[in-house]
Amino acid sequence: SCPGKIEAEGFTGESMKLLHLIFLLALTTGISAVLIYIIGVSNLYESNRLSNGDLEALQSLQSGFKKCVSANGLGLQAATGRDYCKVSINFPKDTVPKWKDPKSGELEGLSYEFDLCEAVATWEQVRNSSTILTKEYIDALPNGWEDYAWRRINKGIQLNRCQNKSLCIEKLSLVLPETAPYFPRQFERCAVIGNSGDLLKTKFGKEIDTYDAVLRENGAPIQNYKEYVGEKSTFRLLNRGSAKALDKVVELDEKKQEVLLVKTTIHDIMNKMIREVPIKNPVYLMLGASFGSAAKGTGLKALEFALSTCDSVDMYGFTVDPGYKEWTRYFSESRQGHTPLHGRAYYQMMECLGEILLAFWF
Repeated sequence: SCPGKIEAEGFTGESMKLLHLIFLLALTTGISAVLIYIIGVSNLYESNRLSNGDLEALQSLQSGFKKCVSANGLGLQAATGRDYCKVSINFPKDTVPKWKDPKSGELEGLSYEFDLCEAVATWEQVRNSSTILTKEYIDALPNGWEDYAWRRINKGIQLNRCQNKSLCIEKLSLVLPETAPYFPRQFERCAVIGNSGDLLKTKFGKEIDTYDAVLRENGAPIQNYKEYVGEKSTFRLLNRGSAKALDKVVELDEKKQEVLLVKTTIHDIMNKMIREVPIKNPVYLMLGASFGSAAKGTGLKALEFALSTCDSVDMYGFTVDPGYKEWTRYFSESRQGHTPLHGRAYYQMMECLGEILLAFWF
């Protein structure tokens, strides 16, 4: 066995033509037009809104997607039906799920449905916009300070919807740039590094260090693991727990030059550390698109940021065999995490739509 990369395959010129059409709609007319287009696609058998050429392109998209999942999914299979945009990605029947929904107590399923057209439109929106919260963004929203800004401050509900705007500005000031510090496709090649224990089965370190930008997550260490995960680190995405330990997070990068991206809210503890430690790394809050319940974790937010700033994105430490039952970590014992099978299926969908490339071992 040897390390390698999955190359998405199976798409024809017609299916890529359709994807390009959706991209253009997203870019030129906004998401509303894309949704209208998707509604038309989703009711193919109730109307004749699409030309024969578009129907053929949709069929080609669906067929190519199935071939890609079959060739690259390490046992996953895609199933399709009458709606050319809708697919389900299925795990082998002998996969034994381990994660249980904490509310219902039900085990995670082995089949997940996705809307390819909606996914393409949503992610192309991400690719052409900033994912960093800015003052410009808040000011441009209708009642941005009263209806939105306070939500990005821990215990912001106590601020009476930012009626005292100066107080809200003060609490956000250390993480709120005037305008976006990064722009679409600023970096050519980017790598997003997950925390999977499978990284220890490879030595991707030197390869990872060749990327223009490298994005890491939470408290994932670099020291003692350089041959597996590399040492270059441009950005680090942080969840709530990691953000409250900024003083420890900045020590993970020897050069202390990582840009720290917080996916939740600004907290008084964070502000105090930034001022008093002091923390000289840039610290920003993430904006966020809505992706429903699919793969809803730090990894997805890291991917979102990467796609908003990079021309191409490769992911390491996310792909494992379909028998995957829990989140493993290369630097500590396994943890329960959440929705591992759903996340695995979601990233496979992303690769077979051509948005990312997954690195794996086999």
